[in-house]
Amino acid sequence: MDDRSMDLGTILAELNASPAFVVGQLGQSLDGRIALPSGESKYINGPAGLDHIHRLRAMVDAVIVGVGTVLADDPLLTVRRVPGRSPARVVIDPSGRLPPDARCLADDGVRRLVVRRPAAELKLPAHPAGIEVVVVGGADGPLAPQAILDALRARGLARILVEGGPRTLSAFLDAGCMDRFHIVVSPVILGSGRAALDLAPIASLRQALRPATAVHVFSDGDVLFACDLRRSAGGEGAHDDANRALCSTG
Repeated sequence: MDDRSMDLGTILAELNASPAFVVGQLGQSLDGRIALPSGESKYINGPAGLDHIHRLRAMVDAVIVGVGTVLADDPLLTVRRVPGRSPARVVIDPSGRLPPDARCLADDGVRRLVVRRPAAELKLPAHPAGIEVVVVGGADGPLAPQAILDALRARGLARILVEGGPRTLSAFLDAGCMDRFHIVVSPVILGSGRAALDLAPIASLRQALRPATAVHVFSDGDVLFACDLRRSAGGEGAHDDANRALCSTG
């Protein structure tokens, strides 16, 4: 994809053509905020942007969120606004903070997985019956996105949506573990609040990610930037793709 306007159906068809992919999704304001200082975030994006999240969920095998998102928003992570099946729900919960009554753990016939590090010595809360516990990583520290993807693929989950929150999205971006990134920007300026991303610092603009990007304007004014992280847009300052080898496609 080059930087240009594109029909939404074409954007989704290009994504759907891949048997395995990792796509990130982010909804934000014009000034890159995802929530007010109070934590209020419903709803920065309009109806069309929300519909798009559900379209992506309906296309994938699994949707990933971090435990912070569950604690803050208690999302369902199901497909409701568009036709389609709900994907498996995956929560990254390294230290066992996930409450057993979280709505995303409800037994509705869809697979539910909790990813955590080895913690046999910790007294962790019991999860409802049917939860698949996926153990990756070492005894401490953040869980590596590549290890999470490998564990999910070993369980038959190849098409992945990373939905949030900012820490999880930033970790997958920094690790080079996304193929596509869909950013829906709403025409609103918050002026303060939580930033959408917090990536590792770079020393030069030449290191910045400049992905080939297609743009689609929704009817309610939200704008989708569909970024192909496997391809650079080129031009002065374009980063060297070899600096960030994409691990999501192996």
